[in-house]
Amino acid sequence: MSKCLHWAVLWLAFGANAGTVESASPPRPLFRDFMGLNGHTVQFRPQLYRPIATQVRDYHPVEWDLGKDSDSIPPFPSARNGVDWNAVYGSWRKQGWRVDACLMFETLPRHKWKDLAADSRAYGERFAHAFGPSAANPLVESVEIGNEPGSYSDADYRLVFEHLALGLKTGDPRIRVATCALTTGKSHSYAKSVECLIGLERLYDVLNVHSYAQLEGWPTWRRSYPEDPQLKDYLPDITRLCAWRDAHATGKQIWLTEFGYDASTTSPNPNSEFKQWVGVTDTQQAQWIVRSWLVLATLPIERAYLYFFNDEDAAQIHGAAGLTRRFQPKPSYHAVAHLQRSLGDYRFERVLVDRPGEARLYEFRHDQNSRLRAWVAWSPTGTNHTATLDLPPYNGTIEQAERMPLKAEETTQVPLPPKARQVPIEESPLYIFLRMDG
Repeated sequence: MSKCLHWAVLWLAFGANAGTVESASPPRPLFRDFMGLNGHTVQFRPQLYRPIATQVRDYHPVEWDLGKDSDSIPPFPSARNGVDWNAVYGSWRKQGWRVDACLMFETLPRHKWKDLAADSRAYGERFAHAFGPSAANPLVESVEIGNEPGSYSDADYRLVFEHLALGLKTGDPRIRVATCALTTGKSHSYAKSVECLIGLERLYDVLNVHSYAQLEGWPTWRRSYPEDPQLKDYLPDITRLCAWRDAHATGKQIWLTEFGYDASTTSPNPNSEFKQWVGVTDTQQAQWIVRSWLVLATLPIERAYLYFFNDEDAAQIHGAAGLTRRFQPKPSYHAVAHLQRSLGDYRFERVLVDRPGEARLYEFRHDQNSRLRAWVAWSPTGTNHTATLDLPPYNGTIEQAERMPLKAEETTQVPLPPKARQVPIEESPLYIFLRMDG
């Protein structure tokens, strides 16, 4: 049985007695390394978002570096359009961010490339030599070859992937190479089929996927809470890629580099294609982002990057996905910062309770002290449901409990007895910090 299927079976099988079942999987990543945020070049404010994560993903337009001539030599560390990558990525690094650059070669149309293979390879080598981990001023740890290059044929994507990856590995063998957004099905506008990569396993380190909790498509683009059993693709998209990895690319990591929710205070433009668009509330955005990260932590993936950092409150798909609105924190900003602060030093350990439509309870283990555990409990319903959860037996003491905040400096303490057997749960997760005996 593949690791992905193994996890799926365990996940579905866990119930009231799940606390007796120990995880057989390898240790999960530290939560501070698991959480990532999508930024955008000169617009990203590294200090403002530093409480959120340590990993940042940038949409890096290759056309900025090359201009209109694909065989030109970029004036690194500056782009041909004048952007100074030392200043951009250097400021991110100074704030403690680890940079993943999504090299969007598709910003230069296919017919503008003079020699797609030779020019992409030369660009990759120069980029890695200038910014990779072995550079004199290392700024970028990993790169993705394309974002969602649906405008390129599968044959052309394979061609540019192979040669750009070869260039990157030649320029700096230490740089990590990731694919564009992938699907295990047929290629489409937003993802390339995994079939494009058959035989190129030596050239990449990471398989990349984008997935949103999309309950309906056009014209509403309605999204739902992450545990909704009606969602057919949100988590299955990821687990299908995990299963493909286990069968065809053992040892490669999987990163989810886009997920998220749109929350706007405005109404859709009645004269636009988004006139029937349906967003979520600010509170739902906060709850569902945090719960998505918790649920995603149970899967055999290494990172999950949130889309997006900031928005202008546009009532349309991807127009209100920010943790900030015009650079002012939304409730989701405070909730996510609290998640990072609470679980950053912990790893996912096991599912204790998974009762669909009733309750979830996950356990996280401290990286340096295995006696320290964090239990996170919530109502996975999407309906403002509240309940009382019976905790599974444990040998330890509850030292503190906090509810997910929605405001800055919000009091989130929840008084619980040291040996509490029941806890109140709601849509906003409850964090219970325990010290185990022995």
